[in-house]
Amino acid sequence: MSFVEYGDTIKDGDTAIVFLGHESMFPVKVQHGTVTQTKYGVIRHSTDLIGKKYGSKVTCSKGGWVFILHPTPELWTMNLPHRTQILYSTDISIITMMLELKPGSIVCESGTGSGSLSHALIRTVAPTGHLYTVEFHQQRAEKAREEFREHGVEHLVTVTNQDVCKNGFGVSNIADAVFLDIPSPWEAIGHAKSALKAEGGRICSFSPCIEQVQRTCLAMEEYGFTEINTLEILLRVYNVRTISLQIPDLGKAAEDNSSTGFDSSNPSDQGSPCANLQQGTVQFKSGVPLREVVGHTGYLTFATKS
Repeated sequence: MSFVEYGDTIKDGDTAIVFLGHESMFPVKVQHGTVTQTKYGVIRHSTDLIGKKYGSKVTCSKGGWVFILHPTPELWTMNLPHRTQILYSTDISIITMMLELKPGSIVCESGTGSGSLSHALIRTVAPTGHLYTVEFHQQRAEKAREEFREHGVEHLVTVTNQDVCKNGFGVSNIADAVFLDIPSPWEAIGHAKSALKAEGGRICSFSPCIEQVQRTCLAMEEYGFTEINTLEILLRVYNVRTISLQIPDLGKAAEDNSSTGFDSSNPSDQGSPCANLQQGTVQFKSGVPLREVVGHTGYLTFATKS
């Protein structure tokens, strides 16, 4: 099993996603002799999972059923164990596009955190690219290495435990793109420039506060970056539902008004039979925004090495 090389069959040692519904799913490590408890009953790995195809419908001990899905970076983002605040697919998608990443790209990242963005970057640059990710916190760095190894992508990523603001990324003049998600990104702009290829490399900095953005933009200008721009992604979800509304029979009303001399502007005609026409109903699909939506997550600042 690998997050970038998809297989058909569930094997011992795989990481799989137990899907109970769009709002209820969780990861599980498949192992011989192990069982997993769900609200629909027990899943026995040896008989219910190993050897079955990904996407299979598995019946639990209480008669309920779940789907077993192959992990993807998107599913992992929704189910990973949180060691830090993470980036979600809304921001990840625009980061991948604006950094112009493709298979074969070399990317530097700091910090690794919970590995949400890291998995998406690895899939994007595979099979010939590479991710150099730097994490200041030692335990988080070790856990990230362990997860990359379990997910079959350790050959595509190098995890380094150091302070990127003091020691940089450990590479020079090879990166196509650099991503910064640290408290003081302006202190790492010089190291980012050193890591980027000679010309045309892209950089992105994620910061929740506008004061961080201001200082980062000043540092980018100081180091000669061009095309500096900042944007914010706000997701607005709509519920699509069927609505029934009453409508007047305007054609019949217009005909009756002309034949009877009914004048709707005349108060004396308000009691006319034409004013009480029987109404029909019509059904149509309508999109209604949610009453509560996710607000600000962070600002994304992009620039190009000239």
